[in-house]
Amino acid sequence: MHAPTLAAGPHTKLAGVWARRPEVAARFGAPVFDRIEELFDVCEAVVFSVPPAVQAELGVLAAKAGKALLLEKPLAADLDGARRLADAVGEAGVASQMCLTWRYSAATRAFLARVSAVEPFGGYAANVSGALLGGHFATPWRLERGAVLDVGPHMIDMLDAALGTVTGVRAHGNPTGWVGLLLEHETGAVSEASLCMSVPGPTPPSRVEVYGRLGSESLDGDALGADAFPTMVAEFAETVRRGGHPLDAAHGLRLQEIIAEAEAQLG
Repeated sequence: MHAPTLAAGPHTKLAGVWARRPEVAARFGAPVFDRIEELFDVCEAVVFSVPPAVQAELGVLAAKAGKALLLEKPLAADLDGARRLADAVGEAGVASQMCLTWRYSAATRAFLARVSAVEPFGGYAANVSGALLGGHFATPWRLERGAVLDVGPHMIDMLDAALGTVTGVRAHGNPTGWVGLLLEHETGAVSEASLCMSVPGPTPPSRVEVYGRLGSESLDGDALGADAFPTMVAEFAETVRRGGHPLDAAHGLRLQEIIAEAEAQLG
């Protein structure tokens, strides 16, 4: 997703690629570098498509090199790694942004603009699939850590955006099976999230629902469309050009803290 979108422009130019599989990276028409420091020499910003633990290490190097960062979720594999990366971004004063792709869809933005009118007090989110059973997403870190670390950030972030900052989480279930989260928000709202990536066969689209004193609003994952990724990249390019502030790393760290607490409860 990342390389083709960056290479397509018009807001970005793919200056180079550093990858463990250079033969694959070469097909995007950009130079392929043996050392990541060589990549830093030719770019203004670095976009990450690596496992969480690797991102936590390489992100620190990129921030120290003065590069803006477009970071994948989760921010890191553990809370310590997330804190180191967020601190490095803050200390370097570079722009950062997270690939919470739901947020960049026009459908999501319209949904979030509507929810305050219902005076919300609760909500529900579900992200259920068979992604861990095979295919591109059945990668080692996902198979080990499961749905909370992978799709959890999307659903927690959406409930956080709709109902207010999450201040507490209770978790139960199996990280590689079915997980239920009960979230408490600073507004007094309460929400639940159901996460699973181990269901065979057809599954319903991911969904977010918000309920309030004056009604309800919902967002179906199938409504997100193809605009989210190009919009995210265009907005990141604009952030880099105007020297944006490193706000999103702090948001990513907060999500990582919620994930870490949930994983600790799941054991």
